[in-house]
Amino acid sequence: MNERELAFTPAYELAKLIAQKKLSPVELTKIYLNRIEALNPKLNAFLTITFDEAMEAARQAEEAVMRGKTLGPLHGIPTSIKDLEPTKGIRTTRGSLAYKDWVPDQDQLAVERIKAAGAIILGKTNTPEFGQSGTTENLLGDDCRNPWNRERVSGGSSGGAAATVASGMNPIAQGSDGGGSIRIPACFCGVYGIKGTQGRVPRRHAGLTSWHPVNFSQIGPITRTVQDAAIFLRVMSGLHPEAEPGTIQEPPPDFTASLGQGVRGLRIAWSPDLGSIAVDREVREVTERAAQVFQELEAFVEPAPFKVDSEKMRRTYRALASPMSSISYGHLLQSQADLLMPYVREAIEEGQKVTGYEYALALAELEQYRAYVADFFTRYDLLLTPTLAVSAFPCGQAPEVIDSREGNEKGGRTPFNYLSGYSPFNYLFNMSGNPAASVPCGFSSDGLPIGLHIVGRKGDEATVLRASAAFEEARPWADKLPAVS
Repeated sequence: MNERELAFTPAYELAKLIAQKKLSPVELTKIYLNRIEALNPKLNAFLTITFDEAMEAARQAEEAVMRGKTLGPLHGIPTSIKDLEPTKGIRTTRGSLAYKDWVPDQDQLAVERIKAAGAIILGKTNTPEFGQSGTTENLLGDDCRNPWNRERVSGGSSGGAAATVASGMNPIAQGSDGGGSIRIPACFCGVYGIKGTQGRVPRRHAGLTSWHPVNFSQIGPITRTVQDAAIFLRVMSGLHPEAEPGTIQEPPPDFTASLGQGVRGLRIAWSPDLGSIAVDREVREVTERAAQVFQELEAFVEPAPFKVDSEKMRRTYRALASPMSSISYGHLLQSQADLLMPYVREAIEEGQKVTGYEYALALAELEQYRAYVADFFTRYDLLLTPTLAVSAFPCGQAPEVIDSREGNEKGGRTPFNYLSGYSPFNYLFNMSGNPAASVPCGFSSDGLPIGLHIVGRKGDEATVLRASAAFEEARPWADKLPAVS
């Protein structure tokens, strides 16, 4: 294979070549670092590139292979860490000018596990400030651009991670998802991303905020193939003595075990709008055709009796999430407000205004909604929706779509909030805690990726991955490469 072919080879295949001494971790790391040097100025997907550290880790990985040492599942595989996660000895900006020079003295638990599995860290990927936007823009530099069209958004908050995988700057990337932040950029950039069940991947206990009763965020993988995601998710998963409360107590299963079993006999529900969400007509058409593929694969597919008031749930989500912004970053509003993005200042101020009554009501609404979702998944194995209501839109410009819902046949247009209004399918399942993935399923008329959202019952990432793999085999996507690659 030439260097470009190697750059787009799945990580699991690269790991086999390394273990067989057919591929040098040093040479592979050089290939990706050279690609970063050539492509990152066009996309701004990396905020920090750890050239020296990566090359030293690659040399150590190669030495371990030559000495016949036991190798981890990601041995010698270059990857990246989202710049929200602390990395020992490596700058961690959190996408903020206020942290532009912060160098942590301890790794996040997931980072420790990624390293222990043998992966090589190439650098830290771009993110909106504190991860609080569905597009990746901050005051540290230019927006993170979409590899399919550099005038379009890459999504967020793991926008840099998705852009690096789509463009072949690394084969796998770590992301995180508190309201769609893995699935949004995976959808916009035409790659695969999965958010596990709430508590599947632990974070290090962080004092008072770790005891907060509501935490919607999960660390997870962004990859080009489902098998890579399954391997990467298992590497990061599982209980740890320093983990925050809420971490799943049982050991994670082997997520690769059922990947080839297909979907025959599974009970699958499909909804283009969950009863209340405005969706672009083109997105609806593409995802509806994708949902029909599962019927061709002998699953039972039927319209979903799943109805939500998306606007009410958005208010509930904000009433619970914005106080966390105030708790975590409110001190910056007093001393460094000029260093913050407007959306961060607004989130802090919004959180400060939430009353005790509003918060208590939102907690009750959350539990009621979780009970509704749990009941739904007693009848179905999976739920399919569009990942997003739109395809990638121009940087700095809020999307507006021709609404595909009933009653809008004459072309009624729906505008969306720029930060996250196009992603209600996503945060609904952060709120419920269910695992969910975005699968590339087609393209818009202007050549931009569209994603199908696959949601499973709590604790059952295996079935989400199994269905994703079946779709991947039926409608392959990994051979489709963006303009900037």
